[in-house]
Order: sequence, then C-alpha cells, then structure tokens
Amino acid sequence: MRTSGLAELEAVMAVARHRSFRAAATELGVSTSALSHQVAALEARIGVRLFNRTTRSVSLSEAGTQFVASIAPALSTIQTALDDAGTFRDTPSGTLRINTSVGAAHQVMPLLFEFSARYPDVKLDLVTEGRLIDIVVDGFDAGIRLMEIVPQDMIAVPFGDRQRFAVVGSPAYFARHPPPRTPADLREHQCIRSRMPSGAIYQWEFERHGEMLRVDGRGSITLDDASLMLRAARAGVGLAYLTEWNVRDDLAAGTLVRVLEAWTPPLDGLALYYPGRRHVPAALRALIDVIRERADAERAPAPRKGRGRA
Repeated sequence: MRTSGLAELEAVMAVARHRSFRAAATELGVSTSALSHQVAALEARIGVRLFNRTTRSVSLSEAGTQFVASIAPALSTIQTALDDAGTFRDTPSGTLRINTSVGAAHQVMPLLFEFSARYPDVKLDLVTEGRLIDIVVDGFDAGIRLMEIVPQDMIAVPFGDRQRFAVVGSPAYFARHPPPRTPADLREHQCIRSRMPSGAIYQWEFERHGEMLRVDGRGSITLDDASLMLRAARAGVGLAYLTEWNVRDDLAAGTLVRVLEAWTPPLDGLALYYPGRRHVPAALRALIDVIRERADAERAPAPRKGRGRA
C-alpha cells in the first residue's frame, strides 16, 4: 500500500471539522467532487470507512474517529514545519483562520481591511458564530472575543475601546411605559430576552457603587441574534440589552432611548487570542503587529495646537 498523500489527510481533517464535504471543500479551495474522490480513494486504500454518509449528514465512523485522533498531532507538526519555513519569506503569506462572534466581526473589520491591504498575500478566513469554541481543536489560528471570556490558557492581545451594554427602548414604547429608574423596575416592563448559544437565557448584568445585580426580565419574545433584538426594540416590542456598538446609531438618531445608564459600567474590550504552546505563524504575527500599532496610535496623546499671536 502506498503512503497516503498530505492532501488526502488534510481532506479528511477538513471534513471531520465541518461534518460537511461542501464546507470542507470551500475551506480547502477545491471542488466537492474532488474532495469526495480524495477521501474515497484513501478509504479504499486503507480498507475502512472513515465517514458515515447520508443525503443529509456526515459523521465520523468509529475507525474514522480513531484515525483523526491519530493523525491530528502529526499534521500539526507538519504545519508547524511549513510555518517555520515560511518565516524566511519577506512577506507573510498563507491562510489565517480566525473565529469570532458576529458583533466582534463588525467591530474588527476596519482593522482586518487595513491588514489585508498591507499583506495581500495572506488570505483571511473569518468564521462567525455565537458559541465559544476550542480554536485548536477546530483548526483556527486565532480567535477574537471580549477580553473577559477569552480562555485562560490562551495568549490574549487586547485592542479597541472598552465595551458597555445599554438598555434601550423606542420612544413609542416609553410613551406607554414610564422609564425604569433601577434594575428592579424591569419587573414592570417587557424585556426582549436573549438566548445564548448554550440554550440558556442570558440574565442582564448591572453594577453600581459596588452593587452587582442580574435580572432575568419577563417578556414575550426570546431571540438569539442582536440584529433581531434591535429590530424588535425599534418596533416598540420591549426593552433590549445590547452593546453600545449595536445601538449607537439609533441613539444618535433618536429612534431608541437609553435608560439605566448609570447601572452599566464599562467592560474590557476585544482581544485577539491564540494558543501559546504552538508556533505562531508569520501571518498571525503580522496581524498582532497591526493590532498593537493601532492600539499604540489610539493611546498616543493628540498633538497640542500652538497658540496664535494676539
């Protein structure tokens, strides 16, 4: 039996990550049929089925689960060697896979545009999802999340403004309901509830003068997407608890009104994070440099204007 090629092994790993031949083919930049042929050829050569396939789903077989667990460390070592060799290039290149949330992605896009303009040989693959995943297991080079939820075993590079949440409602809603003065008053209001990726209902968090509160407001609508919560708040359905970034345009336009501002202190901002136990690819190091340059520029004091002569 001839030795299996690296492309076939990468194909298996991609399908195992995505549980989909189509998504894996997109990641690898090949056609679905070509990817399927690579996997089938490898299965035929080793004499076992690695995936259970139906018209609707793809899952690892028992043999496939063991096979993937066995080859993953070796492929990681090979990728590290390729990355090490790539550091001798004058310009970073390759694909940089980043996992983040939708909200964080919107905030970080200007920085990523700047990075792409500076390093056109790097392909950015940005995947957004609400749940916090293990970026190593799922094959990502880095993640971007709020600093407070970055896993403790990761190296974090903070950047961006500090974040605050805002409780908002439409003028039409407040024409029917008096604004709440304290979080306890939310018991008398309709709250647009938020379902987290885990399925749990998010409790609104407040703090003032060292007093911390969590409120599970009542409401007739539960949503799992910030943009839908924003639409519901604009429509006067109830009060929403969203980041300032989500609501700043509406607050400026007057389509939403903020309440309980004194109870929502600032939180840490975003952070790019990555595993410290692995080699850092040249492309990721370049992105870290761009982030730090932006952070240094934002911290630098504005130049003082000279006084004109009377």
